[in-house]
Amino acid sequence: MKPSILLDKFIYLLIIVNVVAMILESHVSIRDAYGNLFQIFEAISIYIFSFEYLYRIRLAYMDNRMKGVSQYIFSTFGLIDLISILPFYLNQFVKVDGRFLRILRLFRLTRIFKLGRDSSSLKLFVKALKGVKNELRFTLFLSALAILFSASAIYYLENEAQPDKFSSITESIWWATVSLATVGYGDVYPVTAGGKVFASIISLIGIGIVAIPTGIISASFVEEIYLVRRKREK
Repeated sequence: MKPSILLDKFIYLLIIVNVVAMILESHVSIRDAYGNLFQIFEAISIYIFSFEYLYRIRLAYMDNRMKGVSQYIFSTFGLIDLISILPFYLNQFVKVDGRFLRILRLFRLTRIFKLGRDSSSLKLFVKALKGVKNELRFTLFLSALAILFSASAIYYLENEAQPDKFSSITESIWWATVSLATVGYGDVYPVTAGGKVFASIISLIGIGIVAIPTGIISASFVEEIYLVRRKREK
């Protein structure tokens, strides 16, 4: 069973208003003037989202008993529904410091993903990702190895010349990541001849590392679209 169309539209509208409110709240002047209203609106939104979450659990139970409940809770959108409300309750019952509280507030952004619940394109994309999850895991592992190797190499090449910027391998991971991702912010860069040569090689390798997962996901997505169209034609 599915929730009513009216409930879905109301939830979608509430999500959009939540995102707008979060953007406005980031402005100090607006937050200082309307802080209490933002808190009240947040609390009301959480209670509505909580009701929606419990309502979907009830529908899942009516469809397929406990198996249906389990399938919903551990599904992609079930987890999104939970994550979007959990930080609020954690903040109410667990004392946390300011930094952790800001991280918890960041999870409010997950509400925007609820908009894609009934999107056939998003479901197709998720299916495409699941179809190549093993290949993506290997690519992620390969990328992690490349970052670790690059960070270690640049540390030994640049530490003596720039001990403040390449003070350790862990500090060098930032440079390795942005270099392999072909971003290159320019805040940290090699100055020795060996470091420059190594950085040039890493930049070229980075193009391939970025292209591999992009190609894998694109190919899988195109294949899923082709299969859907074939089913429609039949």
